[in-house]
Amino acid sequence: HAYRHHPPRSRHRHRARRAGHHGARRTRPGERAPAPAKAPAPAAAPADFTHPGVLVSRPQLDFVRGRVQAGAQPWKSAFDQMMGSKYASLTRTAKPRAVVECGSYSNPNNGCTDEREDAIAAYTLSLAWYITQDSRYAQKAIQIMDAWSAVIRDHTNSNAPLQTGWAGSSWPRAAEIIKYTYSSWPGSGRFGTIVRDVYLPEVTNGSHSNGNWELSMTEAAIGIAVFLEDRAAYDKAVGKFRGRVPAYIYVTADGSLPKVAPGSGLDTRAKVVTYWQGQSTFMDGLSQETCRDLTHTGYGLSAISHIAETSRIQGQDLYPEIADRLRHAMGLHAKHQLGTPVPSSLCGGSLKDNLGPVTEVGFNALANRLGHAMTNTQTLTERQRPPDRTTSSSPGRP
Repeated sequence: HAYRHHPPRSRHRHRARRAGHHGARRTRPGERAPAPAKAPAPAAAPADFTHPGVLVSRPQLDFVRGRVQAGAQPWKSAFDQMMGSKYASLTRTAKPRAVVECGSYSNPNNGCTDEREDAIAAYTLSLAWYITQDSRYAQKAIQIMDAWSAVIRDHTNSNAPLQTGWAGSSWPRAAEIIKYTYSSWPGSGRFGTIVRDVYLPEVTNGSHSNGNWELSMTEAAIGIAVFLEDRAAYDKAVGKFRGRVPAYIYVTADGSLPKVAPGSGLDTRAKVVTYWQGQSTFMDGLSQETCRDLTHTGYGLSAISHIAETSRIQGQDLYPEIADRLRHAMGLHAKHQLGTPVPSSLCGGSLKDNLGPVTEVGFNALANRLGHAMTNTQTLTERQRPPDRTTSSSPGRP
């Protein structure tokens, strides 16, 4: 699995360097030494972009390829499941359309499922290409991306921002792998134009709907920014992320109320409680959507992990900034999904649905890289391997 044991960072990164790190400021005579920082200093933006660099890096891809070739588990079984899925089919026919219209709860659903599934397929096929080095998979991924870039012009109706976020999270993953690891993609320029003109404007300004919206939109925005090498769009996405994550996951250090996202208008306790689905007792790891259902919470936690993973690949590690929030959130929800009774103080004593297979990326970052003990999250993560790759919350993610 790409995230189970991360290989060392490659010394040969594609045009990628960290932003400069300067020495610590010295204390002058008579000056007080500054107090120790209570939180990690914000990570600096990278100087250049790394490719492929949306959700998965070349060292990760090479690592998984080696594990699969060796028949090692759980990578080999996850690969076999991926290759047996409809998303890896070489006979898939793309279903592009000029206008994708998506209403609330998929009513209407005019091209919404088709677009999401074609984007997931393009990513799955790009992974299949890299691991097998069979060019048929790369050509199929290109065929799907070219079919959509030839016709897509807009997303409409009330769910347009979320739809654009979902599809726009998968497209750049596929495009990065194909553009930077396959021999030729003549249509890559046109694809770049449509993600810039059709997708990015819909997601870049965020949303004040339930938090999974802005997080999914920001995942799309940062991926598109990396593909386009658009520094301003990348920095804006990181800014949205830094504003939204503290407003999506509560920790006791926040005080008596959760933080609110900039511009949200949630200026009274009553408004905040309503936005948090009526939950008025706050505990470490509670999410803004916990008392709505765990499925939407899973979408949010998944997007948080993926944004942080992409930024880490780009040389800007955001995980330390969000580690406490994300580990508490994953732990709280994993604990109850594993069967720990829900106290009456949490969502009236009952939680709806389940998270889905969304813990792998965050668990690897927090437990394997940063060394946090995450017993419940580890149990749930291992129980769900190899992950089901057919849900929108985990579309073919390695």
